[in-house]
Amino acid sequence: MEHKEEVLERIEAKGVSRRDFVKYCTLVTSVLGLAPSMVPRVAEAMAAKQRPTAIWLHFAECTGCSEALLRTTYPWIDEVVLEVLNVAYHETIMAPSGEAAEKSLHDAMTQYKGKYILICEGGIPMKDGGVYGKVGGKTMLDIAKAATKDALATICVGNCACSGGVQAAKPNPTGAVSVEKATGVKTININGCPPNPINIIATVVHYLLLGKLPALDAKGRPLFAYGMNIHDNCPRRAHYEAGEFVKKFGDEGAMKGWCLAEVGCKGPNTFNNCPQVMFNDGTNWPIGAGHPCIGCSEPNFWDEQSPFYQPI
Repeated sequence: MEHKEEVLERIEAKGVSRRDFVKYCTLVTSVLGLAPSMVPRVAEAMAAKQRPTAIWLHFAECTGCSEALLRTTYPWIDEVVLEVLNVAYHETIMAPSGEAAEKSLHDAMTQYKGKYILICEGGIPMKDGGVYGKVGGKTMLDIAKAATKDALATICVGNCACSGGVQAAKPNPTGAVSVEKATGVKTININGCPPNPINIIATVVHYLLLGKLPALDAKGRPLFAYGMNIHDNCPRRAHYEAGEFVKKFGDEGAMKGWCLAEVGCKGPNTFNNCPQVMFNDGTNWPIGAGHPCIGCSEPNFWDEQSPFYQPI
């Protein structure tokens, strides 16, 4: 309990009130589908003294998944998330570079062997032995195999790590694949392009709270986030049932918030909690802003869900 008070004091010193921290814990509790009575336990888990160590690796990607998490303003990443996780390595936010960065990765993997949560962002180029993706002279394939081998669990963040993403889209010139396919290690997949940051945090909090990772669907995605169909939960569903459709962007239907099925919405093919948690601190999401869902949380969506603006 003393540590919890220390954490709350540090968070308050950074400008996040205890009230906002509890609100965030309430949001995480809701995302996990837990009863409101679990909020205090979630808060205690997030303020636990024994923080899990995370090693975050970047492979073939755009860093958009890290940006989505790092630019979360409720709360700021350094005010809460870094109090929950001991991030031992993350190329985007760490101070060292070059050989010093490589040493940091080696030291972290050695010190926390068998105890760290590995978070992967980006697909793995496989063609010609993986030469199309290298970091510090090593192929991403070799780095991924070494890091996953000694990880407590491997969490893939974003469609690229989960299924290859845009790198694996036809004709896939580098032979990019998912981290799981490249390494043979079972992964927890937080799909999306990018995924919602709350689903990343909720997955870690589930482990902190219950001592195990969340139940997964057949595609390795946490059921609490990907167990619901977007079309079934869409606020425009009534317009679909009434046969009221947007015919083209900017028309009368678009102004009235009608269904986007005829301009390409892939909501019926997509499983995600976007309608519930939304983006930008819960203010909006693509369909709410008048843009059809492109199915970015589904494997191989670049190929299988396109063309994006044509009806299913």
